[in-house]
Amino acid sequence: MESFVDQLALWLSARAEEIWTVMVPVLFGVGLLLSIRIGFLQFRRLGTALRVSLGRQARQGAGREGDVTPFAALSTALAATVGNGNIAGVATALMWGGPGAIFWMWVCGFLGMATKYSEAMLGVRYRQKHPDGSIAGGPMYYIRYGLNDTGFARGLAAFFAVCGGFAALFGTGNMMQSNQMSLAMHSEFGVPMWVTGVVITVLTALVILGGLKRIASVTERLVPAMIVLYLGFGLVVLAMNVTRLPGAFWLIFENAFTPTAATGGFLGATLMQGIQFGARRGILSNEAGLGSAPIAHAAAQAPSPIAQGLVGVMEVFIDTIVVCTFTGLILMSTGMWTSGLAGSAMTAGAFSGSIPVVGGLVVALSSALFGYSTLIGWSYYGEQCLKYLFGVGITLPYRLVFIALTFIGAVVSIEVVFFVGDIANAFMALPNLIGLMLLSGIVARMTREGEASDPVFRESRAQTTVR
Repeated sequence: MESFVDQLALWLSARAEEIWTVMVPVLFGVGLLLSIRIGFLQFRRLGTALRVSLGRQARQGAGREGDVTPFAALSTALAATVGNGNIAGVATALMWGGPGAIFWMWVCGFLGMATKYSEAMLGVRYRQKHPDGSIAGGPMYYIRYGLNDTGFARGLAAFFAVCGGFAALFGTGNMMQSNQMSLAMHSEFGVPMWVTGVVITVLTALVILGGLKRIASVTERLVPAMIVLYLGFGLVVLAMNVTRLPGAFWLIFENAFTPTAATGGFLGATLMQGIQFGARRGILSNEAGLGSAPIAHAAAQAPSPIAQGLVGVMEVFIDTIVVCTFTGLILMSTGMWTSGLAGSAMTAGAFSGSIPVVGGLVVALSSALFGYSTLIGWSYYGEQCLKYLFGVGITLPYRLVFIALTFIGAVVSIEVVFFVGDIANAFMALPNLIGLMLLSGIVARMTREGEASDPVFRESRAQTTVR
């Protein structure tokens, strides 16, 4: 049985590599196209994005169309993005792609800020209502209605919905999260993986059976706490290894454009592996271009589509530029990236080596919180995809299947789960990226009009004048 699993992992790895050889230039190309067409708004308006995302008005939504407040939508989207991709995904990027992968993860993040801006804005612009009155939005709607409801548009939208439902059930949004949670608890405390699986499954069921509003209620409390916990202890680890940080940055930039030589438990990596794994783990972490987050953003009681687009910018910034960078620097400054450990076990080793006992506990707890928040966020994404295809009657059967697969993910091979997730992400991203490319003109026009007249930007100019 073990030999079969190993062979399956090798086969999946080869297929993932082939697929992402094509997807990396597509992902970067669409992100660059959108960045140019919006005048690199993700850099020019980063301060406005911060205010819109985390200010007082983000927590208010009374009287606006939508199911949840903008902050709750951001929390739900962050819950699904700030997950074990930030703990285990960065570790696997270093393990397979070397330090240069961190550089390409940054590139993926900076371009992804424009992509996520476009996704969130279009999600609000083209959202619809289900027969039960709840908001329906995401790529399947902005592809279909943004491209004039043609036969091609309906086919592309349906393809996204199928791939999105598959990714939610079998990919990184479900099985990979429960897998990393159980692995972290097993490596740190010796808890059998099936025991963790049972606990995760029960806790997941308690939330997702209550629908979006219960999910949003949990995530808007859980997400800020879990990020502060992880970054707070991460700062301690970095402070204890501060003299090694310049060397870590040097390795990142040095290996971004050259092969990475073997060292310690690291077997070496080609330049293409560095680019590929940076992009693959980047999209695993921030989901920009994947098409998942605009499903949550579409449900926001947003003051305008462009305001919610700015929330999408901040989502990627927090996830990749802040949290993923923290993890990468921790793994490199402690030397754990060459340890030969995999996934969350590598990150746990980095923390526990600097902060004995407590460090490993923090990673295990962070893995549990990150993974749990991602599970409940992704359950909503997959549900919306299948509702688009089959109607609201699919809701309960889908939730029950999702819950069952959560347990299965907790006890299967880590390599199999990651590579299935890579493949599922690629197929989910492809129709969304095609749609974004075709809709880039609409994104550019909405941005120009918004910067000229949207109250979000007028408020920023007024505050600048007062100062």
